[in-house]
Amino acid sequence: MKSPSDRASIFRPKRIGLVGFDEVTALHLVGAADAFVAAALDDGYGNCIPCYEVHTIGVLSDRFRAEDGLMFEARETLRTAPVLDTIVIAGGRGIQRPEVSDKVAAWILKRINDTRRIAAVCTGIYGVAPTGLLNEREVTTHWRFARDLARRFPRLKIDHRKPFVRDGPYYTTTGLSGGVNLSLAMIQEDYGPYVAQSVEQELTLRLTKEDQEELASDSAPFDNHPIDRFSDLVAWVIRNLNADLSVEVLARRACMCPSHFSKVFKSVFGEPPSDFVQNLRLNEARRRLSKRQKTLRTISQSVGFTSSATFQRAFEKKFGGRPSTYLENGQRRGRAAAANGSFVEHTSATRSNKELALSSSVKG
Repeated sequence: MKSPSDRASIFRPKRIGLVGFDEVTALHLVGAADAFVAAALDDGYGNCIPCYEVHTIGVLSDRFRAEDGLMFEARETLRTAPVLDTIVIAGGRGIQRPEVSDKVAAWILKRINDTRRIAAVCTGIYGVAPTGLLNEREVTTHWRFARDLARRFPRLKIDHRKPFVRDGPYYTTTGLSGGVNLSLAMIQEDYGPYVAQSVEQELTLRLTKEDQEELASDSAPFDNHPIDRFSDLVAWVIRNLNADLSVEVLARRACMCPSHFSKVFKSVFGEPPSDFVQNLRLNEARRRLSKRQKTLRTISQSVGFTSSATFQRAFEKKFGGRPSTYLENGQRRGRAAAANGSFVEHTSATRSNKELALSSSVKG
């Protein structure tokens, strides 16, 4: 039996870097941090697996004072920060000082190849815009700063009316609660609506309608019942038979640890996830074998089999016949249907010609 720590090690929390400085807006840091920390997966044994590892990062020092006077002691500085999955630049009066914004921009450019996504909360965009990474991209910021931002960075496509904008790997948001909304949007993107909505319940918050529309992802109501989770999962599997459908991938999508996921899945469907996925793949392959102008290799690859030999063995075991036989029968039926269609077309054309000739003779 694996210990809880062993089970938790299956998941590696995503590292989030929250960048702060003197005269930062405190809520941009605190709200975002609390939301990310609240995101966790159920390991099925009464324990929680954290989804994120949050690092507060100071620009000029590991200690800085917020606009409202609160003091922060950062976990890291720009120099000591580890490799990060996501970088979030908070807003505040301090980011508009060149010694801060220039340092942040230079640091981002050094990190760009190792970072999956970069976000700016409200005026935090002043730390990202100098990099040139946002040129020709859609962004948002507080309406009071939109004109100044457009003047200084004319290649940005600014729409301050939107509270949340995602353009590729770059995210911008506005408002005092922008950090929280950004966090919820990212949590939903990474782990689905169930985890995001559980964080909303934990913090008594709500992802705004505009943010959900910008994410363009499913907005199913929060429900921990496994059948409800699995119904969405199975529909996704059917649409993605050629993708990686390992237990780890499916469990992560269902927001469960692999061991617990396998047990619950088998109790619901009566077979392990791997057998269920293979049956879906084989049934779909048999259907596609009836299509014309297909080969065994293209069909096996289209439903997720990496080896034609593995596909043929699994197919024979399930259906008791070779896939090549199904393919030949399907193509034979296709040729017969095509030939019959040509015959009907030829007969119709001949009949039409005879009727035309008869009509001409009567008129003559």
